[in-house]
Amino acid sequence: MAGIKDVAARAGVSSATVSRTLSGNGKVSESTRRKVQEAADELGYVLSYNASSLASGRSRNIGIVMPTVGRWYFSQVLEGAAAALIDAGYDLTLYNTSDGPGHRESVLTEMLRRKRLDAVIAVALKLTDEELSQLHAVGKPIVAIGGPLPGTPTIRVDEAGISMLATDHLISLGHTRIAHIGGGEELERDFRMGSTRRDGYERAMARAGLECLHINSPNFSVASGMEAAKSLLAAPHNRPTGIFCASDELAIGTILASRSLGLRVPEDLSVIGIDGHELGEVFGLTTVSQDPKGQGAAAVEAVLSLLAKKPLEADWIQRFYPTGFVVRSSTSVPSELRR
Repeated sequence: MAGIKDVAARAGVSSATVSRTLSGNGKVSESTRRKVQEAADELGYVLSYNASSLASGRSRNIGIVMPTVGRWYFSQVLEGAAAALIDAGYDLTLYNTSDGPGHRESVLTEMLRRKRLDAVIAVALKLTDEELSQLHAVGKPIVAIGGPLPGTPTIRVDEAGISMLATDHLISLGHTRIAHIGGGEELERDFRMGSTRRDGYERAMARAGLECLHINSPNFSVASGMEAAKSLLAAPHNRPTGIFCASDELAIGTILASRSLGLRVPEDLSVIGIDGHELGEVFGLTTVSQDPKGQGAAAVEAVLSLLAKKPLEADWIQRFYPTGFVVRSSTSVPSELRR
């Protein structure tokens, strides 16, 4: 089996140059990088990161911590981050904090402090001051997704702002009986995503002088959306003509529930969600897309910059990740205005 000295001899460079080139630790010219890579490819040589980590102090392994991988948003963030890490030649270690009792504490206070990780990406986790200080004490870069951590670069969307945008869309179409399906108890433990989106709905309704009507669901799933929507729509009198759902999965469940009750979308009921779920296009769902794959990739980009000692832009901690408003066929003016 070819070794690092064989690659160095084939490329006409030193073994140290081969190590720097293939590990990405250190500067080499583009022509040298190309020669080394060609030589490695010809000889079938792959750098041993176990060996290189002893010399560099780097494991080329990034830890990602999230509450669950069972929800669409988290799986999309993970997919985007994993793809970016593969492109950069890094391994990924996933920590799921909701797998069992005590998992969160053991992950945050023990596992992440071991020397196996170069950096940590925390997704929708609110770390205590003690947890943050423990991680910072071992010198690991930390980037957050989903909510601000003190002094930590964060990828986050304007939850209240996009909720107001979604509600204002229904108001602008002429709807006055607008309900909100929210909740997501599993996300309330950290950054209060469900209640923050409800706050945006309530602010938009108050500004328009309209009465609020909201119902909570246990999680952001299609099944929960169906159950909540049926309880809202089954009443024969004064049912809402528009529903803002705190996630696309809830919105899809709402559309399915309305069909089961003989209601047409959007003729009898307008529905809007938040997320940018791929099934939204299938159901013609109007939504605010937050691009979770892009959020995962952006977090990796930030982590790699910090590892390379490159400073992030000054407004990183304050700014919001961009979202997109996608209008489809699930929203329209209420039927009474079309007569």
